[in-house]
Amino acid sequence: MKNEFKRFGLEKIGLTIVLLEIIGAFGLLVGLKFNFILMISSLGLALLMFVGLIVRIKLKDSIWISLPALFYMTLNSYIFYTSTNLTT
Repeated sequence: MKNEFKRFGLEKIGLTIVLLEIIGAFGLLVGLKFNFILMISSLGLALLMFVGLIVRIKLKDSIWISLPALFYMTLNSYIFYTSTNLTT
């Protein structure tokens, strides 16, 4: 993973990105009990995966390599969308 962050030119913020992903995953679990946390976590992870997808596109990675970022962005966007409908 360190090599990937180095290839992306993001080695200085690699640890921050990993921590945000872990906090977001924990937030999804806690969000099963508290809907507001679910909304924040899923939105944050969707934005993180969107930025990851943009980085992959700028590096001209193949669709196959970019597919996980696209999948998780879509999944977290769906979770965010459904969690906002739960509050209304």
